[in-house]
Amino acid sequence: MLHEYTYLINDLKKVDARFAALCKKHDELNKKIDENLAKPSELDSLKKEKLKLKDEIYAQILKHKEQK
Repeated sequence: MLHEYTYLINDLKKVDARFAALCKKHDELNKKIDENLAKPSELDSLKKEKLKLKDEIYAQILKHKEQK
């Protein structure tokens, strides 16, 4: 996820609990999807939720970059 921002993501996780929670939830959904732990009927909604989280994470990254 957003590998070009790995360093920034790790820094934000340390100082922003909400950001860390978004990343954790994204990782959990990613694992559930990748390891086929979800029912086929749930897969589309999980992928949409994961994409929404990624968008939120990216927005937070851009916001943080603007403040620097």
